[in-house]
Amino acid sequence: QVQLVESGGGLVQPGGSLRLSCTASEDISRETVAWYRQAPGKQRELVGTIFKVGLTHYVDSVKERFTISRDNTEPTVYLQMSTLKPEDTAVYYCTLPTTNTWGQGTQVTVTS
Repeated sequence: QVQLVESGGGLVQPGGSLRLSCTASEDISRETVAWYRQAPGKQRELVGTIFKVGLTHYVDSVKERFTISRDNTEPTVYLQMSTLKPEDTAVYYCTLPTTNTWGQGTQVTVTS
């Protein structure tokens, strides 16, 4: 079964940017990939999705700030986050919805 590894999380000030990576153990260029996040004490929530045809969808809270893209030369999907807010603090996960495969998550903390 394919394995996913997220990376790129860290500590950033409000208004800053981070790029998260979701690297797979095999080719996922034709797979739909979603990013989720889970803040302390809250349920895991969808952030956005990149569909296998390349279209993307984002939840309202991150529209115009987050961008999902993929590098088809490598088995990697990116989540570019800009204009970060303290409420974006969470563990971020990538997933393959069709197989319910999840990575281990990467922590993003937005604080001054």
